Amino acid sequence: MLLSDLLTAILHRRHGSEADVQIAGITDDSRAVAPGFLFVAVPGTLVDGHAYLDQALSKGAVAIVGEREAADLSLPDTIPYIRVQDTRAVLGWLHAAWWGFPSRRVTLIGVTGTDGKTTTTNLIYAMLSAAGNKTGMISTVNARIGERSVDTGLHTTTPSSGEIQAYLAEMVAAGATHVVLESTSHGLAQHRLAGCEFDVAVVTNITHEHLDYHGTFTAYREAKAMLFQGLMRAQRKPNVLKIAILNADDAGSYDYLRQIASDWQVVYGLDETEADVTAGDVCYSPEGISFMLLSPWCHVPIQSRLVGAFNVHNILAAASASLALGVSPEAVRTGVMSVSGVPGRMERIDLGQSFTAIVDFAHTPNALRRALETARGMVNPAGRVITVFGCAGLRDREKRRMMGEVAAELADLTVITAEDPRTESLDAIMAETAAALEGRGRREGIDFWRVADRGAALLHAVSLAKPGDLVITCGKGHEQSMCFGTQEYPWDDREALRLAILGKTLDNLPTAVKHLEP
Repeated sequence: MLLSDLLTAILHRRHGSEADVQIAGITDDSRAVAPGFLFVAVPGTLVDGHAYLDQALSKGAVAIVGEREAADLSLPDTIPYIRVQDTRAVLGWLHAAWWGFPSRRVTLIGVTGTDGKTTTTNLIYAMLSAAGNKTGMISTVNARIGERSVDTGLHTTTPSSGEIQAYLAEMVAAGATHVVLESTSHGLAQHRLAGCEFDVAVVTNITHEHLDYHGTFTAYREAKAMLFQGLMRAQRKPNVLKIAILNADDAGSYDYLRQIASDWQVVYGLDETEADVTAGDVCYSPEGISFMLLSPWCHVPIQSRLVGAFNVHNILAAASASLALGVSPEAVRTGVMSVSGVPGRMERIDLGQSFTAIVDFAHTPNALRRALETARGMVNPAGRVITVFGCAGLRDREKRRMMGEVAAELADLTVITAEDPRTESLDAIMAETAAALEGRGRREGIDFWRVADRGAALLHAVSLAKPGDLVITCGKGHEQSMCFGTQEYPWDDREALRLAILGKTLDNLPTAVKHLEP
């Protein structure tokens, strides 16, 4: 592609050579540069791409995009230098231009929120597919492209802008008419979703999370709001409205997001005075949930194998988006029934044991609360809820206290363990959670334990379980690695819990992570 064609996608100033060079590829990683590439110098938290311009040129870069003044970079006059205000933001648009702006050729639905994004994304995908639409999906678990499923990473959230645009282009080539894209606050704030022109924005909820990165709840909420603010800025598609799907029951998002302009706001929730789409006659059981879906379009009975009150909201969010896009009530119902679960989300491990065992991704205070409330509803009055969880290092420290308080309130027994301690002291992390449990009257060695090795923690929790109890391990879910120091080690909570149920040690798990103190 000619450089001039790419540059039509961005605001810029051009310096150096005026040659309209052929571009063979785009990258912001100097190690990935090949002859003919456009190198985009992105400043990062640890490294600055502007420091690697010589390396990029030596490997064959034929043009540079950067933020600094051209006079400060000592670039050869033979190299076109494109100066922009924010290289991270323009990177996504350059990738979008490279792939022919694929999001303009589909109806693009973005799903954001603190909890429930992946489940809601899967539900919308299932509903659209049940209606006969060729649908693609990009979530934190995988990407669905036609009949192909692609893992989206060991320990990632929203993929990079280049990966997203490549996935979208492949979906368009496969005939997709709709794509559902899980949109995290990091992905939005870091402009990984730049170049994605959304038609529908969905929010699940906005609660305490990622304040280590965003600094304040206000900044975190503003990052989520970028999805909704982008609706009216995106290029319009024939006969497609810009639709915002809002949660009337969520104090963290509703009043704030409903102030953002869109063509149409559809509100869901159990607050019937505010909600357009709501649920009546809700029934919960260990096998799933049922309710009457009530909306301006229909009254239709819903049966789901998903469990917990939070999944009522996830279904309502997905149904609101789907119905607004013209999906029939019957397709909504069929779509819900087809989703038996999402990997690592309230996923049961059943090896014939006398107690219930569940793996869940809950890694925020609100998600842990909802998971434990759901677990409580799945046991009889004599059954106990035993939870295993940790808190990540180099992340929001306030969560350590908050999650300990939630466990003290809702779990009968708690095992505190490792969850990606990174370069922090694992013992210090666990001590903060233990202090919160003790502050709420829990006693170490009687009500809760600290077991640094996560596999041993699961084995201990299982050893405590009696018939009718429920063991739930939270925080890792579908993830396939755990970080100690700066290295990711293979780890699978589901496999480790299976081995614990079988009474086997970590020596039987080839991919197990032993307790490593950085």
